[in-house]
Amino acid sequence: MDLSMITTVGAIIVICYLVGVVAKSTKLDNKFIPAIVGVVGGALGVVGMYVIPEFPANDILTAIAVGIASGLASTGADQVVKQLTKK
Repeated sequence: MDLSMITTVGAIIVICYLVGVVAKSTKLDNKFIPAIVGVVGGALGVVGMYVIPEFPANDILTAIAVGIASGLASTGADQVVKQLTKK
């Protein structure tokens, strides 16, 4: 795996994490946050396919899947930090 591929997906994860933090600060129920970051990640995956030459997808369905997985990874990263810092 090329380093540029990791940074591209990492950027989607960070953006989706920030969207999740913003969603959490609203009155929205927390159970909707994974769906929100998944949809945002899917949209960013499509944008990334067209904008970033080294994006790890060549077709729209793969780009959406990469984006959704990246978005959901942001929720997983949040939970890992939360579980590790729990006393």
